[in-house]
Amino acid sequence: MSIQAHLAELEKKHQALEAELADAMAHPSVDDATIADLKRRKLHVKDEIARLKTHESVSLH
Repeated sequence: MSIQAHLAELEKKHQALEAELADAMAHPSVDDATIADLKRRKLHVKDEIARLKTHESVSLH
C-alpha cells in the first residue's frame, strides 16, 4: 500500500472516530471511559497521519 493510500485510509478512520465521538458525547448514557478511549484512538490516528505526512515530505526531498 502506498503512503498516499495509507493516509487516505487513516483520514477516513479519523473522520469515523470523530463522528463516533460526537455521537457518544451526545448521549449522556455513554460513560467517561468510553469517551476517553475514543479520544485516545482518534489522537493515535491523528499522530500517525502527521508522522506519515512528515515522512512523505522528507522522502520527496
